[in-house]
Amino acid sequence: MRVGIFLFGGVEMDDVGSGPPAATDRRYSPEQLWRGTEQILETGVLCDQLGFDSFWLTEHHFQFEGYEVIPNGILIGAILAERTEQIRIGMAFNIVPQWHPLKLAEDFATLHNISGGRGILGVGRGTVPREAENLGTKIGSLDNPDRVAADDFNREQFDEAMAIVRMALDQDTFSFRGEHFEFPARGIPDRGGFVEELTLVPRPLHPYEIWQAITSPPSLAQVPRSGWGGVFWNNHHSFIKTRWEQFAETWAAAHDRELDPGEHRQLVLCTRVEDTHEQAVDAVRPGHDEFWKFLGPYGWSKGYMGPDGRPAKPGLIPTLEESIEHKTWVIGTAEEVAETVSWFDDQIGLENLMIFPAMPGDSYADTAEQVQRLSEGVLPLI
Repeated sequence: MRVGIFLFGGVEMDDVGSGPPAATDRRYSPEQLWRGTEQILETGVLCDQLGFDSFWLTEHHFQFEGYEVIPNGILIGAILAERTEQIRIGMAFNIVPQWHPLKLAEDFATLHNISGGRGILGVGRGTVPREAENLGTKIGSLDNPDRVAADDFNREQFDEAMAIVRMALDQDTFSFRGEHFEFPARGIPDRGGFVEELTLVPRPLHPYEIWQAITSPPSLAQVPRSGWGGVFWNNHHSFIKTRWEQFAETWAAAHDRELDPGEHRQLVLCTRVEDTHEQAVDAVRPGHDEFWKFLGPYGWSKGYMGPDGRPAKPGLIPTLEESIEHKTWVIGTAEEVAETVSWFDDQIGLENLMIFPAMPGDSYADTAEQVQRLSEGVLPLI
């Protein structure tokens, strides 16, 4: 089992929880926001020293609230690559429609090569309209009244952009004509002729992996057909099992090959490890509630189970007790956390596990303690 650490990467906060302040009432200084970036890098170095397989960053923009302060995980990942020796470096996720697809391909190839093949290309479609609509796309969310049309537009952009990224990374030369992108542009003169094809420089010198978040029925169908890995997070454990198996069925139909139990799939679990179960519950509750105060309005809880046994209506703000019951949060002693991870392994087969051990606002000293507890107390048991 490959085990990685995933951080949102934000600033330390002393007022997290379900009550005030509202998410948008916080504002941090440039110095505080940059200190968060430095602390994320320090945590990545620690995870390398502790022997974790991978370290995952995320891409977000304009978040003066301090939740996620890394706008370019590839750039920060390249810095981390120079400070580490073994750990693989991934993005959960590069928001593809917010990138020029050729710049994304160039930048990823640079990270992958300079790290000696340790880059992981994580891709997604986005969450936050504030980011999307200022960076060339749209995204559907609960607070966006035109979310269906926005989501359709975003998905079209994403599909074309990923086709371009893959051609650019994998082929000596390429060209593309679509609804949203055209490469090369028509009629470019070049040394007495015209540009008919492009070649990416640099291209990857090592094999690479692509992972995408599975957040909807279309992505559950599209990702395995495309041949890359699926990441499952914030889903009721029974939904995880069903969707895990559906992914494998779609893969087998598309590629004429059965997957091993956990192959090409990755589970994300939020964790808290303390000396007792009660201490873990008390320690994680404020950060859990802040997590949902931040992300609930974007519909992130739609993978939870509603009272009728069906997926919850978007907008649910779950309690910590619901998150523990659904097994999206794994809380307790090292033995309890390891037992739940092993239970998932028995249920679905885990080749790839991504652990989210730091809630919004947690101190980085606390985060360092958590990754050490995971490394020394949990990993030996699984």
